[in-house]
Amino acid sequence: MTATELQQRDWAALEQQYYQGTFKRHPITLVRGQGTRVWDSTGKEYIDFVAGIAVNVLGHCHPAVIQAVQEQVTQLVHVSNLYYNVRQIELAEQLASLSGGMRSFFSNSGAEANEGAIKLARKYGRLHRNGAYEIISMDRSFHGRTLATTAATGQAAYQASWAPLPDGFKQVPFNDLDAVKQATSEKTAAILVEAVQGEGGIWPSSPEFLQGLRQWCDEQNLVLICDEVQAGAGRTGKYFSWEHYDITPDIVTMAKGLAGGVPIGGMLTGKRTDIFAYGDHGTTFGGNPIACAAGVATIKTIKEQNLLENATKMGEYWHQKLETLCAKYSNIIDSPRGIGLMRAVNVKHDLAGEIAGRAMQQGLLLNALGGSTLRMIPPLVLTKTDLDEAATILDHTLSEVATLPQAQ
Repeated sequence: MTATELQQRDWAALEQQYYQGTFKRHPITLVRGQGTRVWDSTGKEYIDFVAGIAVNVLGHCHPAVIQAVQEQVTQLVHVSNLYYNVRQIELAEQLASLSGGMRSFFSNSGAEANEGAIKLARKYGRLHRNGAYEIISMDRSFHGRTLATTAATGQAAYQASWAPLPDGFKQVPFNDLDAVKQATSEKTAAILVEAVQGEGGIWPSSPEFLQGLRQWCDEQNLVLICDEVQAGAGRTGKYFSWEHYDITPDIVTMAKGLAGGVPIGGMLTGKRTDIFAYGDHGTTFGGNPIACAAGVATIKTIKEQNLLENATKMGEYWHQKLETLCAKYSNIIDSPRGIGLMRAVNVKHDLAGEIAGRAMQQGLLLNALGGSTLRMIPPLVLTKTDLDEAATILDHTLSEVATLPQAQ
């Protein structure tokens, strides 16, 4: 379709006609991406600090991902898990090297990866905890949109419409080890935690909390599950965010950035919980050759281009920019936080949506979480030039918002 034809079609009206209304979309239609930039159907350019919600870790249309997918699609598009799959085994091998020897199971999404972890933890509880099946997760957490992962999610807004939810889940305050201990009972099989909460507003664990969880699980014979769906794949400057805390979980879940933009989920387990047997779990599309080829290319590129180091360096640089902006516009934003290229600020007066909308008009894509949090999760290939430009746009945006009556 030509650029003129793209502009002539009313995509919003067509979406309302043909697509179910599950998304509240911004009024732009994105049609092309390259690196840290995307373009809409009118040709307008944006710096992308959303990155598919932490998916495009290599940016848009990275040559390594393109080449891997193009080569694979000419060889084998799909094959059943009844047979060996070279790309699937290659990706599992790469993840084993990064995780200290964990074995993988691939699915299609983060929710599916967490479903697999829940099933594995319940089997462990049945075998080693006298039938224990409950999972303790955290307030503000997010683990997916299936019924089970919604029940595990610690946000009432995601749960309210779907009661009754499956039994076996309880939430406690994040970073509160005593609350976890008090909630533990003979029914408890596992603790599910994000080392850095993503959808909840970019809140890192304290070292004492995560290390305490590991010790508590060891003492009580519980399974420690780390949800790395958003924080993994290099997002925080280490491949797994739990590496910042000098612990190793029993089970790790992944998705989003794992294949650089191609849909995939992964559930990794260490030896202690490596107890799935034939027929316990399965998938049709999980471990698809195309997705796994993209995953292999993504991991290799992160290593070869030193993107973990870049995420750390650029994250610190961006944090400095955010501190400056928070000081300048303290009546609107404060509390810059995060690790690597996983950052957020608090927004006062419920103006996060207003800021994100005005920044988009000026060429910067940001993510508002409710009215009080502005989330920034750009590609790991980000440069100082990108950050300087983004800071200039955000500065101009905040200067506009500061004049609004609700900001006074």
